[in-house]
Amino acid sequence: QVQLQESGGGLVQPGGSLRLSCAASGFTVNGYAITWFRQAPGKEREGVLCMSSSDGNTYYTDSVKGRFTISRDTAKNTVYLQMNSLKPEDTAIYYCAREPNWRCSKPPRVEYWGQGTQVTVSS
Repeated sequence: QVQLQESGGGLVQPGGSLRLSCAASGFTVNGYAITWFRQAPGKEREGVLCMSSSDGNTYYTDSVKGRFTISRDTAKNTVYLQMNSLKPEDTAIYYCAREPNWRCSKPPRVEYWGQGTQVTVSS
């Protein structure tokens, strides 16, 4: 059974950092592309950043370039989203998702979703 479990969200001040985790079960993260999405209040869910199984990264949101990075720990079967220089407009529920195969699609395609974790950037 495929499951994705996000954690690491919380309240952070502008300019701060957070690292979100996406723990996977039922499959190995190095065999599939994993994408982080976010949904801000009153807005549609948007793709943020994807890592393919070949370690290629695809940014879907220009506003996070230079601030957000994605990485993978195969021993823990977990994918991370490191978020630096956070801004109030980064406030959203963040979701990780698995694509149907090894590469990052444009637009992203999702086969499985996590339940999400709230990130709030506020002073």
